[in-house]
Amino acid sequence: MQFAPSTCREIGVFDSGVGGFTVLRELRALLPGVRLRYLADTAHAPYGGRSAEDIRARSLAITEHLVASGAGLVVVACNTATAHAIDTLRERWPALPFVGTEPGIKPAVAATRNGRIGVLSTRATAASERLRALIARHAGGCEVVVQGCPGVVNHIEAGDLGSAELRALVEQHCKPLRAAGVDTVLLGCTHYPLIEPLWQAALGPGVQLLRIETAVARRAAELCPFGADTPALTLETSGDAAALQGWVARVLGWPGVDVRRWPA
Repeated sequence: MQFAPSTCREIGVFDSGVGGFTVLRELRALLPGVRLRYLADTAHAPYGGRSAEDIRARSLAITEHLVASGAGLVVVACNTATAHAIDTLRERWPALPFVGTEPGIKPAVAATRNGRIGVLSTRATAASERLRALIARHAGGCEVVVQGCPGVVNHIEAGDLGSAELRALVEQHCKPLRAAGVDTVLLGCTHYPLIEPLWQAALGPGVQLLRIETAVARRAAELCPFGADTPALTLETSGDAAALQGWVARVLGWPGVDVRRWPA
């Protein structure tokens, strides 16, 4: 069963916190006539240190809310939630289109020059069976070095995009990739493009960084044709609404966007 175009006038988007805003930004640019509802689960962020069972439970509760609010398609704008929960979500809502976010191993294989690829991700994504399956299916003869990066998301959630402490953490996580001689690195968490210059500086100018946000937005547009509508943006959070509103204004340059507390 497919949703009819008339039911696809709102896209629900969720992430453990602010990382999914990189996807939301692409969706707003690509689909200006669509209502968007974004839920940041900041009270439970980051997901990277949580168990698979906990991640699935959070994802189910959030998707239940997005569907009840009118979403005709759900974008899981979180690599960790995609790795551990998207199959469960598809089983629970078999007629609802879902778009996940996961490291683009296939594009990285096409882009690498020396056959050595790095993946920067949360610990939970790094340990997931889904990522292992992606590598087994698409890596071919390439060497893939996966580096979990605990601590990075916490800084970004706090609005710290460039402190000395964060730079030291980024340097620590990039060191094994430099030692492995990778020439292509996947930013395997939607938070990470928000500090892309730090990754690039730590890896060096000869390493190319790949991200996936535009591809996710394009997939959403392909999967469900959206009719013209009055555009609207609804932002919700399980955490501090005022803090997220300030983050959105300061980091994204979206002043005056209201953020609602969920559950109210």
